[in-house]
Amino acid sequence: AQERLKTWEITDDFWNKVESNIPTHPRVPGKQYRRKPGGGKKARYRDRLYFSAIVYVLRTGIIWNALPRLQFDNITSQAVHKKFMQWPRAGVLSETLAAGLMEYDEMEGIAWEWQSADGTQGKAPPALEAVGPNPADRGKNGSKKNLLVDANGIPLSLVATGANRHGSAVLDELPRNRVAPLDFGHVQSIEQNLCLDAGCVGKAQLVMSHGMKPHIRPRGEEKKAIERHGFKPKRWIVEAAHSWFNRFRKLLVRFEKTYIAYRGLLHLAAAMIIMNTIMRIYPVL
Repeated sequence: AQERLKTWEITDDFWNKVESNIPTHPRVPGKQYRRKPGGGKKARYRDRLYFSAIVYVLRTGIIWNALPRLQFDNITSQAVHKKFMQWPRAGVLSETLAAGLMEYDEMEGIAWEWQSADGTQGKAPPALEAVGPNPADRGKNGSKKNLLVDANGIPLSLVATGANRHGSAVLDELPRNRVAPLDFGHVQSIEQNLCLDAGCVGKAQLVMSHGMKPHIRPRGEEKKAIERHGFKPKRWIVEAAHSWFNRFRKLLVRFEKTYIAYRGLLHLAAAMIIMNTIMRIYPVL
């Protein structure tokens, strides 16, 4: 039997998708360089080692300085964090997420007919961007993770905001950030439904402006339908998707100060969720 991978270990297939998005000679726009691209001292560590260390931090939830150096060829936590900050700015993690979605759409097919959206709040003590007073935590610093998923819980779009920003405020941004489908004409012919909770009452016109049919149930109505008719709600899959993100312990309490760093972790977690789903449906023989 094939040995089961640890949660922070990455497969060769997943790494190939990440590696294809990593720039060969990344440079900061506007900064003056004295050497030509590719000049200077050769890199001591491979990009895969950096990526493995980043995934380890994301999965275990440890602070960057607590990275076990002996487990990662004695690489320093400062070097890993520096590399992590470079990749979201270069679009590496967002492109990896898009590549994972495209592969899932090609192999399994995104379930566009029924989609769901919702947000969840969390603590963010040192955050400086995309943060606000959390009304559920006595006004302390907090962030909100807003998700749009398909009928199987696959994340199609995510937006991070302050905890004080209402979920209905991102209803325009979430559909616009969805990945472009492989067969655009086929998806356009599908009647797309969007399930929302009672907090989005009055936002039906905004949802319809994106070509989607809104399903917004008042509080308690969904529970009554379940008790009376055995109704199976479709919106609750987004709650399951939020629980999948919570398995990445670095996301439980946000310690990233900048929005781009926090969004990078979210993109990486979403890409891993999609790749794990593909591996579960189509295991390597």
